[in-house]
Amino acid sequence: MALKLSILNKSERGAVLKYFTKRLVALVLIITAISIGSFYMIHLLPGDLATVILGSGNTPENKKKLFAQLGLDKGLVQQYLTWMSHVLQGDLGKSYITNESINTSIAKALPIDLEMIVVSQILAFAAAIPLAMKAAKKPNGLFDRLSNGITFGLLSVPSFIIVVYLVLLIAIKWQIPGTGPASFTRFPEWGMLFSDTGTFFTALKDNLMSLLIPSLTLSIGSFVVYFRVLRSDLIATLQEEYITMARSKGLSRRRIMWRHAFRPSSVALLGTAGINIGGLIAGGFVVQYLLSIPGLGSLLIASITLQDYLVIQSTVFVVAVAVIVINFAVDFITTLVDPRIARD
Repeated sequence: MALKLSILNKSERGAVLKYFTKRLVALVLIITAISIGSFYMIHLLPGDLATVILGSGNTPENKKKLFAQLGLDKGLVQQYLTWMSHVLQGDLGKSYITNESINTSIAKALPIDLEMIVVSQILAFAAAIPLAMKAAKKPNGLFDRLSNGITFGLLSVPSFIIVVYLVLLIAIKWQIPGTGPASFTRFPEWGMLFSDTGTFFTALKDNLMSLLIPSLTLSIGSFVVYFRVLRSDLIATLQEEYITMARSKGLSRRRIMWRHAFRPSSVALLGTAGINIGGLIAGGFVVQYLLSIPGLGSLLIASITLQDYLVIQSTVFVVAVAVIVINFAVDFITTLVDPRIARD
């Protein structure tokens, strides 16, 4: 960040830092609103926590003791302040049903979601950028019309349909090992890289193979959006006067595309990627459930089934904060790419 800011002139640096400060304040306010919403939303859900925990022993006396033990006998405002004070200390509490630390449960599940998102985005960008460039070179050409038709069709297919077809194709028809449902393998411990290199890379291969179908499923939707956004922006950018001047200087098409057209056209792409994260997490929940992957989606669905309200509340809060923080980071990176956003 310091290196990037040093490239900007003084007025641009001031505008970017001012913009960053405003966005940071907004981030804190939004996270506060999310915490309030996720806390009070749980109290609107049907069901009786005492019945879930105590079962047949749910008598008025036992219920009163249970609520006193869990701190649920206090007012909602005091309950919220108590919960947030623990959250700010990094303690999300314990499950009412399993008595397991919620920090531990989320720490086991969150890396799976992050890895799925990272791998899917690498695949999406690797496919969308070169294909969008190829389509933008000859608008309304054969390749452009064909790619537009295919992506428009893919845009209407939901992720749960895509994952079924990929399972049928990859896991059943092609019989690629380690790719079917309930075959997920966790990312290996980094310590193995130095203590047992061979085992580490074998486990890493198994991990990536188990993520093949879910990552492809998520990447297809992202690829369609990124391709269409970048293609449209590139077509417009290639009509600019400075591009015509670059061509008149005899620069190669490849150099013009990558050095002069891609950067200004990537601003909308980065913004779209940030917004797309929320859809990826929601789509990832469905994929995880269908493929029995123990990520946040599986944790949330299991908690809803068990009526484990505190786990639901904490998971919703963590996911919402993660989406907001990622959008904030992408927004700031976009500002560094195009400082005019901060001035505007």
